[in-house]
Amino acid sequence: MAGKSNAARKEQKQRPLPFEAVGEAGKLDRLVHERLRLGILSALSVNESLTFGELKKLLDTTDGNLSVHARKLEEAGYVACVKSFEGRVPRTDFRMTAAGRRALERYLDHMEALIQAMRER
Repeated sequence: MAGKSNAARKEQKQRPLPFEAVGEAGKLDRLVHERLRLGILSALSVNESLTFGELKKLLDTTDGNLSVHARKLEEAGYVACVKSFEGRVPRTDFRMTAAGRRALERYLDHMEALIQAMRER
Protein backbone atom coordinates (compact mmCIF):
# COMPACT_ATOMS: atom_id res chain seq x y z
CA MET A 1 0.00 0.00 0.00
CA ALA A 2 3.00 2.27 -0.37
CA GLY A 3 2.09 5.59 -1.88
CA LYS A 4 -1.57 5.54 -0.81
CA SER A 5 -2.86 8.21 1.51
CA ASN A 6 -4.27 7.30 4.92
CA ALA A 7 -7.76 8.17 3.66
CA ALA A 8 -7.38 5.83 0.65
CA ARG A 9 -6.17 3.00 2.91
CA LYS A 10 -9.03 3.57 5.35
CA GLU A 11 -11.58 3.58 2.49
CA GLN A 12 -10.13 0.36 1.10
CA LYS A 13 -10.29 -1.38 4.50
CA GLN A 14 -13.91 -0.36 5.01
CA ARG A 15 -15.21 -1.73 1.71
CA PRO A 16 -17.26 -4.85 2.28
CA LEU A 17 -16.14 -8.17 0.89
CA PRO A 18 -17.53 -8.96 -2.53
CA PHE A 19 -20.79 -10.88 -2.34
CA GLU A 20 -19.15 -13.91 -3.97
CA ALA A 21 -16.50 -14.11 -1.24
CA VAL A 22 -19.09 -13.89 1.54
CA GLY A 23 -21.10 -16.64 -0.14
CA GLU A 24 -17.92 -18.70 -0.49
CA ALA A 25 -17.42 -18.61 3.29
CA GLY A 26 -20.84 -20.18 3.75
CA LYS A 27 -19.76 -23.15 1.61
CA LEU A 28 -17.01 -24.17 4.04
CA ASP A 29 -17.45 -27.74 5.21
CA ARG A 30 -18.08 -27.28 8.93
CA LEU A 31 -16.97 -30.84 9.56
CA VAL A 32 -13.53 -30.07 8.10
CA HIS A 33 -13.33 -26.50 9.41
CA GLU A 34 -13.02 -27.48 13.09
CA ARG A 35 -9.36 -27.14 14.13
CA LEU A 36 -8.67 -30.68 15.32
CA ARG A 37 -10.54 -32.35 12.45
CA LEU A 38 -8.66 -30.16 9.97
CA GLY A 39 -5.45 -31.24 11.71
CA ILE A 40 -6.37 -34.92 11.42
CA LEU A 41 -7.18 -34.61 7.71
CA SER A 42 -4.07 -32.54 7.03
CA ALA A 43 -1.83 -35.07 8.77
CA LEU A 44 -3.44 -37.96 6.92
CA SER A 45 -3.18 -36.16 3.58
CA VAL A 46 0.62 -36.42 3.73
CA ASN A 47 0.84 -39.84 5.43
CA GLU A 48 -0.61 -43.08 4.12
CA SER A 49 -1.80 -43.90 7.63
CA LEU A 50 -1.19 -42.82 11.22
CA THR A 51 -1.87 -44.56 14.50
CA PHE A 52 -4.03 -43.07 17.22
CA GLY A 53 -0.89 -42.43 19.29
CA GLU A 54 0.90 -40.72 16.41
CA LEU A 55 -2.06 -38.42 15.76
CA LYS A 56 -2.45 -37.69 19.46
CA LYS A 57 1.21 -36.67 19.76
CA LEU A 58 1.27 -34.75 16.48
CA LEU A 59 -1.88 -32.77 17.33
CA ASP A 60 -1.04 -32.41 21.04
CA THR A 61 -4.50 -33.45 22.20
CA THR A 62 -6.15 -35.81 24.65
CA ASP A 63 -7.40 -39.34 24.00
CA GLY A 64 -11.02 -38.27 24.43
CA ASN A 65 -10.78 -35.23 22.19
CA LEU A 66 -9.04 -37.14 19.40
CA SER A 67 -11.48 -40.02 19.70
CA VAL A 68 -14.55 -37.79 19.37
CA HIS A 69 -13.26 -35.87 16.36
CA ALA A 70 -11.87 -38.94 14.60
CA ARG A 71 -15.23 -40.66 15.02
CA LYS A 72 -17.04 -37.71 13.41
CA LEU A 73 -14.70 -37.91 10.42
CA GLU A 74 -15.17 -41.67 10.26
CA GLU A 75 -18.97 -41.34 10.36
CA ALA A 76 -18.78 -38.85 7.49
CA GLY A 77 -16.69 -41.30 5.49
CA TYR A 78 -13.66 -38.98 5.46
CA VAL A 79 -11.34 -41.35 7.34
CA ALA A 80 -11.18 -45.10 7.76
CA CYS A 81 -10.27 -46.67 11.06
CA VAL A 82 -8.78 -50.14 11.49
CA LYS A 83 -8.45 -51.62 14.96
CA SER A 84 -6.05 -54.47 15.63
CA PHE A 85 -3.70 -55.81 18.26
CA GLU A 86 0.08 -55.86 18.42
CA GLY A 87 0.48 -58.73 20.81
CA ARG A 88 -1.86 -57.76 23.60
CA VAL A 89 -1.74 -54.03 22.91
CA PRO A 90 -4.62 -52.47 20.96
CA ARG A 91 -3.68 -50.47 17.88
CA THR A 92 -5.88 -48.07 15.92
CA ASP A 93 -4.78 -46.96 12.47
CA PHE A 94 -6.37 -44.15 10.50
CA ARG A 95 -6.17 -43.39 6.80
CA MET A 96 -7.87 -40.78 4.66
CA THR A 97 -10.53 -41.99 2.24
CA ALA A 98 -11.10 -40.68 -1.28
CA ALA A 99 -14.13 -38.80 0.04
CA GLY A 100 -11.98 -37.25 2.76
CA ARG A 101 -9.37 -36.17 0.24
CA ARG A 102 -12.08 -34.56 -1.92
CA ALA A 103 -13.57 -32.81 1.13
CA LEU A 104 -10.16 -31.44 2.13
CA GLU A 105 -9.47 -30.27 -1.45
CA ARG A 106 -12.87 -28.48 -1.59
CA TYR A 107 -12.17 -26.89 1.79
CA LEU A 108 -8.75 -25.66 0.66
CA ASP A 109 -10.21 -24.31 -2.59
CA HIS A 110 -12.81 -22.34 -0.61
CA MET A 111 -10.19 -20.96 1.77
CA GLU A 112 -7.97 -19.95 -1.15
CA ALA A 113 -10.91 -18.12 -2.76
CA LEU A 114 -11.55 -16.21 0.47
CA ILE A 115 -7.89 -15.33 0.85
CA GLN A 116 -7.71 -14.15 -2.76
CA ALA A 117 -10.81 -11.99 -2.30
CA MET A 118 -9.27 -10.38 0.78
CA ARG A 119 -6.00 -9.69 -1.01
CA GLU A 120 -7.77 -8.07 -3.95
CA ARG A 121 -9.49 -5.58 -1.67
